[in-house]
Formats: sequence, C-alpha cells, structure tokens
Amino acid sequence: MTVAAATAGVRGVTFADAAGAVPTQLTVAVIGDGRTGVWASLRTGAGGRNLEQELGTRIVWQPGFTASLPVMEALKAGSVDLTFATATAVVNAVPARVPIVPLAAYPLPVDEVDFLVQASSPIKTAADLKDKKIAHQNGTTGTYSLIKYLETAGLRLSDVQAVSLSGADAFTAFAQGSIDGWIHWQPATALALTKLGDKARLLPDVKTYDYAFYVARSEAAVKYPQFLAKFVKIIRETQAHIFAHTAESVSLWASQGGFPPNGAEQAVYEKLVREARLSESTAVALKPIDEAAAATTQDLADSFHALGVLLNKVDVRSFLLGAQFDAVKKAVVVELGA
Repeated sequence: MTVAAATAGVRGVTFADAAGAVPTQLTVAVIGDGRTGVWASLRTGAGGRNLEQELGTRIVWQPGFTASLPVMEALKAGSVDLTFATATAVVNAVPARVPIVPLAAYPLPVDEVDFLVQASSPIKTAADLKDKKIAHQNGTTGTYSLIKYLETAGLRLSDVQAVSLSGADAFTAFAQGSIDGWIHWQPATALALTKLGDKARLLPDVKTYDYAFYVARSEAAVKYPQFLAKFVKIIRETQAHIFAHTAESVSLWASQGGFPPNGAEQAVYEKLVREARLSESTAVALKPIDEAAAATTQDLADSFHALGVLLNKVDVRSFLLGAQFDAVKKAVVVELGA
C-alpha cells in the first residue's frame, strides 16, 4: 500500500493553528472496563487532578473493548476520538484506512507477554511447540510475540495450530486442557497463574517487541492538536504518579470495582505495577513519534505480511513519520519534549 492511500483519512485537510481550541466533548476508548490503569486514575482524580477541569472539556469514557485492534473499527465509525493502540493495531489500521493520527509512542514492557503451558506438559522451549495447539488473540501483541518466539527455534506460525481466542476464552480453554499453550499479555496471564496455581507454568525467554501509541481520530486531531498534545502529557504524568504511589493507586482501582479489595487480584496488580509489566507501565517514556517507533512497527508489519497475517505489504514507517502530521508532532514536542 502506498503512503498516499494509507493517509487517505487525513487527505485534503489542513491542521489548524488552533491555539486554545478545545472540543465541547471528547470520547476516549477504554480497553476493558476502565477500572484499572491510567484511565481509572484519571477518572477518579488521582493526585488531586481534575481532568475535565484541566482540559476544559467533557470527557466521555467508552469501555468494553477487548483489545486495541477492535477500537480501530470504532475510530473508523467516528464513535471514539482518542485511544491507546498497540503497534499491531496501527499496522492493521493503515491498510484499512482508519482515519488515525499518531500522537505519541513508547516501547511496551519487554516482559509484558507470558506464554503459559500446563505444568505437566512436555513443552519446554519454542522448539517443542511444533504442531501444538496454541491460543493467541489474532493480530495483537500476543501474535507478534508468538511469531518472534517461534523464530528463535526456526519455526513459523504455520508450524503450530494457532487459534485466535480472547483472553477470557483462552483462559477457559487452557483451564479445561483443550489447548496446549496460551500466549497473552498482562494482567490476564499473571491473574491466570494465580488462579491455576501449580497446574500451569511459564515458558522461558518470551519477550514483547512492539510499541504502544496514543492515536486520535483525524477530525479531532485536525481541530485540536494542542489540546490532544496536552492530554498526552497528562497521561505520561499520571503514569508517573501511579509509579510514585503504587499501593495507593492500586487501592483506588479496587475501590472502583477493578477487583475485590485486599485480595489476591489486588496483590497481583500491585506486583505488576511495581515491576512495570502492564502495557501502560512504560508510558512514562511517552514521546513524539520517532524513527525507533516507526522502524520497529515496520518490522512488525513486514513479519505479519510475510506470514499472511497481513494480506498486503504496508509502508507504516512512512505513514508514522509523514509530514502531514507535522503540526500535531510540533504540538506534542512542545508538551513532551523532543
């Protein structure tokens, strides 16, 4: 796909010099129920912060998405304005002509993804996965980690029986023994290990390779680049607050119904925050889109294309670094630094 085709969602518009321009309302996509993580902390005024007052607008939270990939459809439909998105979602969004504008990015925690197998399983390494039935959520961070893990043993995705399941469905299938292994991200796998106890174990040397982004619907980015840049800065600052006040933050999430207070789940979340293993943990490194984010995402796109996960080759690097986003990038640089 050409860059011109990929940027069709923003073609023909000029990013406004809109100093101080603020929308009357902004809809934010929430993966999961929004009762944990950065969004939960912002919604409840963690650290004395009043998000709506600070931004001068009404924030509408739209929860219930299972991953960042489904959010792209909502962006395309115009029902959300801002979202967290993994590189895998961005790579799928570009050829689908989802009208997104990349705001900022950061590398996901290298140990965010886990690979679970049954405790009694003969599977010890990537080489043992040949012909085994492995659950992943197709086109996500889990898929890319699975691809890269298989490569360490000279295997391809076609060498295993890969089945696409959501985190909840994969846990059920794994607990019932109907799959040989399951690769997914936090907190799902850490919580699963807590529930399964000595019935499951982790494979070694499984890594997370891709980036995470915050992206906006193009119409919103065109009108409110400085407003969105300020929002991104608030996200980074809020994650820093979560690190600095881990126990307090996790207790706040429990009070919002994220999990039962003072139980095993709360302990898991607190451990994941302290170890910086949640997808938002490394948002303290949130910065304007740069060559590292673009090149890593291009590698992911090339891998997906080579294995048939993406039907066509996508020049996502040129998209992410495109001059059509310079006005937004300038605003983000002002807020986050280069």
